[in-house]
Amino acid sequence: MIEVYCENLKKSVQCEPGTTLSQLLKKINLSNKWPILAAIVDNQLKELLFPIYMPHRVQFIDYTHRDGQRCYSRSLIFVLQRVVAKLYPQYLLIVDYNLQNGMYCELRELEPEEDGTPKVVTLSEEEIDLICEEMLKLIEADLPFTREKIHTEDAVKIFRQHHQEQKAVLHELRGKFFTTVYYLDGYADHFYGPLTESTGVLKTFFLESFSRGFLLNIPPITYPYKVQKTPYQYKLFDVFKEHSQWCSILGVKGVGTLNSTILANKSRDMIQIAEGLHERKYADIADKIYERRGDVRLVLIAGPSSSGKTTTSKRVALQCRVLGMNPIIIEMDNYFVDRERTPRDENGNYDFESFQALDVDFLSLQMNQLFEGKAVQLPKFNFTEGKRTFNGNILQMNENDILIMEGIHALNPNLTKDMPSNKYYKIYASALTSLSLDENNNISTSDNRLLRRIVRDANFRGVSPEETILRWPSVRRGEIENIFPYQENADVMFNSALIYELPVLKYYVEPSLRRIHPNSPASVESIRLLKFLSYVQEMQPSEIAFIPPTSVIREFIGGSSFIY
Repeated sequence: MIEVYCENLKKSVQCEPGTTLSQLLKKINLSNKWPILAAIVDNQLKELLFPIYMPHRVQFIDYTHRDGQRCYSRSLIFVLQRVVAKLYPQYLLIVDYNLQNGMYCELRELEPEEDGTPKVVTLSEEEIDLICEEMLKLIEADLPFTREKIHTEDAVKIFRQHHQEQKAVLHELRGKFFTTVYYLDGYADHFYGPLTESTGVLKTFFLESFSRGFLLNIPPITYPYKVQKTPYQYKLFDVFKEHSQWCSILGVKGVGTLNSTILANKSRDMIQIAEGLHERKYADIADKIYERRGDVRLVLIAGPSSSGKTTTSKRVALQCRVLGMNPIIIEMDNYFVDRERTPRDENGNYDFESFQALDVDFLSLQMNQLFEGKAVQLPKFNFTEGKRTFNGNILQMNENDILIMEGIHALNPNLTKDMPSNKYYKIYASALTSLSLDENNNISTSDNRLLRRIVRDANFRGVSPEETILRWPSVRRGEIENIFPYQENADVMFNSALIYELPVLKYYVEPSLRRIHPNSPASVESIRLLKFLSYVQEMQPSEIAFIPPTSVIREFIGGSSFIY
């Protein structure tokens, strides 16, 4: 018998060699509010079909665990893919990117336009309903997901039979002898993480028409098995579409062709074009501000962690100078309330990300005084003492002056409720990559930002990758509460994602992730990120040297000509 310590029960249980996690789960009769979807075995995510042959520490997880939600999402995409292949074999399913409402999907003709533009097939409401009905049939049948390791060349043949050229190229270049293939109802595909044991647990989702495609909606992690309607994010969607067009300009359709570009020694051209596209966008934002120069006196910039807000503010300020304006940077953190007035979170700790941590009345008062041409003494917050101080920094705006203020609450309408609406211009900045691993496996923008933050924290803040990973869930909760609900309030969105940044970040972050101890609670996430990065061809220092010193990625890897 083999002894297995079950984290859920806080005790050891015994089983025979070869027992699967699913069989063990039935044996211990674990009482859980939500269906168990997968398990973490010795800090590694495993599917329930994983067989036990030695002692382990096992934690069974459900939808409320981030990796449980990922398993659910991957499995549901496979069900969708199987149905589309059955109903519309003449089209290719593309799972493009994540919006707050759900995963945006398109059906495309197998042959693009002459200029390479995809031919999107717009489905009727009846056709979308039919897909949904067929998905529910597969789910009600509770069909198993099975997996098998096969020769990579055989897997590539399967992918090409399914017209998944990006997936085929990616696995050809990866250099592995064998590839794991999952099967559902006789249909085969590859996914970049475990699936659920069967389709029966995938009961909650809905499809709805959106733009030229449709959204596959799943429940938020905080409300398992209850899909919530959220406002459509058309501005965010347009930014993703724009990045897709940039990818097309660079000839990069997925990580497979990105790797091909690097292996073909074309990194320099890719970097230069990507940076040129960014430069045009910064200039375009400055032009829009200049057009309203008679009214706009304050530019507000918000965005989630590691979105490149600081570099964005500096690059926009630089372009404003080119147009004859005089940008003045003001730090929103200097308008914190004194420490004794700072709200606390559920654990009794100071919640500096709360909107109530800002003295909004005082900030509005000073901004309005500046708009009126009055001289004000700007505050300086002393974080050591937790007090607002004044050191004689007097500001009075001239005709060409424009204020630039960056902060997580910059798009919150309560911040500007006492300011004239024509006096401010709002920018939302984030790393909204639309680059995908392949046709039906997109890349999380959150993962992209987490990799940025790991590199930056290690380089400039003395924070280990382990600490950054463990803090990330708290950071994400703050973003969901304070930033994402207001992103559509922006006058313009700037996408700081760069098509070449994953190969650059891999060079810096992979050695750090490998040093995280296997017993660390951050190990589960580090292993997942390492597996993801294993599909990416890293750039070498000689190629990284092509990145200009004003690039947003320099904020994270170093070598910037800006002072942070």
